[in-house]
Amino acid sequence: MRGRPAPERTVIIDGKPLPEVLDEAMIRAVVHGFYDRIREDPLLGPVFNSRIAADDWPCHLQRMCDFWSATLLRTARYQGRPLPPHLAIPEIEERHFRRWLQLFAETVEAICPKEVASLFLDRAMRIAHSFRLAIGFHRGEDTTGLCPIGYADLARQSGGAKP
Repeated sequence: MRGRPAPERTVIIDGKPLPEVLDEAMIRAVVHGFYDRIREDPLLGPVFNSRIAADDWPCHLQRMCDFWSATLLRTARYQGRPLPPHLAIPEIEERHFRRWLQLFAETVEAICPKEVASLFLDRAMRIAHSFRLAIGFHRGEDTTGLCPIGYADLARQSGGAKP
């Protein structure tokens, strides 16, 4: 028995339909634009460039595109575990996460419409906090007072505001 094709499912994020303008091309632009900034950044560049060989960057960028596609578009492209590699970086500190989020905010604000930039940044802030907690726990630190990095914290650093 043949019926009509199943309707495409609507992706719901935070109780709202995913903006139609967000697609794989926008994710690719964000990922590539962000990591271009990372690689040149005086604080973050050395951390990334010491762990990702020049020849391995295309693979890393594709993995990050897959990650964001899975995170926002609900595709099944990313099957990895993003936390373990970060646990292995002994020099990672609060200032690295703040700078990471600042560069990410600047990138999504430059590339995406406001609602999409907010969606990206909200997810990035949640990921950063989760990673900060896990790294602290892994190091045996007391994380009970660790507060999430918020929009106001980024605004103080860059002069920007919530996207």
